[in-house]
Amino acid sequence: MRIAALLLCFAVSASAADRSRAVRAEFMRETPCPSTGAKRGACPGYQADHIQPLCAGGRDAKDNLQWLSEHDHRLKTKRDVAACFGRVHRP
Repeated sequence: MRIAALLLCFAVSASAADRSRAVRAEFMRETPCPSTGAKRGACPGYQADHIQPLCAGGRDAKDNLQWLSEHDHRLKTKRDVAACFGRVHRP
């Protein structure tokens, strides 16, 4: 249940509105999908990840994006959420 609360907090602090489609498209043109080599569209098995999370002050910029496998992205997101949650809610 705690993870669900953390994910909700993360989702609220770094909503889809904080992410630019144009930035992701530019990232894909310069860094094609690892599984297909495509420069646009879906990337099966991989997700674009913000190296420094938006909730920790990371920018939504192509130089702050990387491809991660879906599994690795899930693990990194859990760590990012925990770090951001702790930072935001510490007394």
